[in-house]
Amino acid sequence: MTEQPFGGPGETPPPYYAPPNYPPPSYPPPSYPPPYQSAQPGQFPGQYPPGQYPPGQYPPAGFDPAAPFGRHPLTGEPFSDKSKVVAGLLQLLGLVGVVGIGRIYLGYTTLGITQLIGGVVLGIVTCGIGFIVPVIWGIIDATLILTDKVRDPAGRPLRDAI
Repeated sequence: MTEQPFGGPGETPPPYYAPPNYPPPSYPPPSYPPPYQSAQPGQFPGQYPPGQYPPGQYPPAGFDPAAPFGRHPLTGEPFSDKSKVVAGLLQLLGLVGVVGIGRIYLGYTTLGITQLIGGVVLGIVTCGIGFIVPVIWGIIDATLILTDKVRDPAGRPLRDAI
């Protein structure tokens, strides 16, 4: 036999008990400020209407001050101020015997001067035959620069534009 919630099988549940009618609570009025009212142009000295700012104070839309030359599309890194096209073409001057100028342009002065002096010394010592080594070095270096394998001294990728 199962037990009934209100006792025996014929017993009725107790009548519903309604709570007494209490008066509604009286709360103090809210203490927050009145609703926002838009200011009229010129109402406050030195203020500009919404959407209008003093000229020259804000950068144009889409400009990132942390990356003035843009950002790399895949990594999001800021681009260098140096151009890989200019650096690669300067490095290709090694074809005419002036190797290392591209590295000097990028900021790697020690490597650039080493390439420049090494090429001249090697060419003088070997009576011109040694100029082949710096020319090959310059071609390989220019290829590395133009294929994004070289970064500037700050570690930023070189930009494509001139």
